[in-house]
Amino acid sequence: MADKKQKILIVDDSEMNRDILAVMLGSDYEILEAENGLEAIEILQQGMTDIDLILLDIMMPEMDGFDVLGFMKRSHMTEVIPVIMISSESSSSYIEKAYEMGAADYISRPFNALIVGRRVINTLMLYAKQKRLVQMVADQVYEREKNNDMMVNILSHIVEFRNGESGQHVRHIHMMTEILLQHLQKRITKYQITQEDIVRIATASALHDIGKISIPDTILNKPGKLTDEEFKVIKGHTLTGAKILSEIKSAPELIYGAKYHHERYDGKGYPCGLKGEEIPEISAIIAVADAYDAMTSNRSYRKLLPQETVKQEIEKGLGTQFNPKWGKIMLKLIEKDKDYKMHQ
Repeated sequence: MADKKQKILIVDDSEMNRDILAVMLGSDYEILEAENGLEAIEILQQGMTDIDLILLDIMMPEMDGFDVLGFMKRSHMTEVIPVIMISSESSSSYIEKAYEMGAADYISRPFNALIVGRRVINTLMLYAKQKRLVQMVADQVYEREKNNDMMVNILSHIVEFRNGESGQHVRHIHMMTEILLQHLQKRITKYQITQEDIVRIATASALHDIGKISIPDTILNKPGKLTDEEFKVIKGHTLTGAKILSEIKSAPELIYGAKYHHERYDGKGYPCGLKGEEIPEISAIIAVADAYDAMTSNRSYRKLLPQETVKQEIEKGLGTQFNPKWGKIMLKLIEKDKDYKMHQ
């Protein structure tokens, strides 16, 4: 079976120019044509995943090449489809603008068949290598995610063996951290966060209470109110957890998550009394997820709280207990959770 031909979209208002390019590229590629920018965008929206490369003229009626390139960049299409700009304009300002907007290359008219052919091949090869690298990274993240899930489950069972509530808490915090970060990734574009970041931070969140393994059962599982001395022992789990994780030099977020997750935005938390933006991001995320889980779980000393009460408590804590950014994201998630299922 013959290999599938790569698909190239030629966008130019001149039929003669389109014909010249199609002849230069020969029978090695499947050629699609568009006579203006609007038609090109329509083709992209219908079958973006099938197109391997675009040859895009700049000067066109209705919508010029820069407008098409701008649309593609805003839609993240230039990340997967290379664009070679073609134009009779050879001034540096045009060329620089094309590259700044995400073009892979720039070819000036009149066309040289050898140059056009070589640059098309080089661009296709470059993007093919890039796709392979992206896939390799995605595979590595997937494997790491599987391993992290296994670690979270093991940790949950270890903690649950000593304290049933804490075992569930590990899983809930891991899940809530992922949900918060995924919302940030999808809805707030100014924060550049990758799937690998989400996996890494969610893993750190699952380990935030690891220091509790040093707390005596009589205190950890005490059903009534703790004495001042017992509460002091409980608070020590932050420093113990940080010490346990301190040998993992390549992942400082593990230490931050364990040590600072009880810090408050107003500086009244522990163990260091950090304030505002002094508190590491991972710790601020865990603080919100931790409070949500505490309020939406059945505990030995009380039942889970109604969703409206949880919402009011988080609103009350904005700027005092919680970093406003993460508190507001949690409030948006609560607002969407009409059936109160997020905590399950």
